Amino acid sequence: MVSLLDSMTDDHPARPCLVLSNNADAGGLTKAGAAGVATAVVDHRPFNGDRAAFEAELVKPIFDAGADIVCLAGFMRVLTAGFVSQFEGRMLNIHPSLLPKYKGLHTHARALEAGDSEHGCTVHEVTPLLDDGPILGQARVPILAGDTPDNLAARVLVQEHRLYPAVLRRFAAGETSPVTLP
Repeated sequence: MVSLLDSMTDDHPARPCLVLSNNADAGGLTKAGAAGVATAVVDHRPFNGDRAAFEAELVKPIFDAGADIVCLAGFMRVLTAGFVSQFEGRMLNIHPSLLPKYKGLHTHARALEAGDSEHGCTVHEVTPLLDDGPILGQARVPILAGDTPDNLAARVLVQEHRLYPAVLRRFAAGETSPVTLP
């Protein structure tokens, strides 16, 4: 999220209007506030598993902020088709794997267990299916002898911080053809 905020300056075609979290303790809220970006929190816990009610509240600050594009970054909740459809073609997510491989969780461990020679990250449009939307960009990292899920995750994270801002810039300018970073 901070990489996205930091990238949206000068000639970037987008500007941040809101950082929203379901966790009041999320560090990104403090960083966004310090950067002068509006913040909001909609805690999912009081909704006791009522996803529709949670999402009805979650959408309000997004609409109030006038967001044209929604970028998910570390939002670890599965969103329903009803929520996603409100932002069809305007919601992006970054996922720590080379989609379509390893949708969901524990991607680094799964890549190591499979004996893959490379891993990476993908920015994609969000659709109602988990980690399944059109791919807008990917960055690859080699898997090295002795890698653990943690050190592989750290190398992938470096690429995530390069890839997501690059894809957002292109997407905000109307470019949706996939990009691959070296």
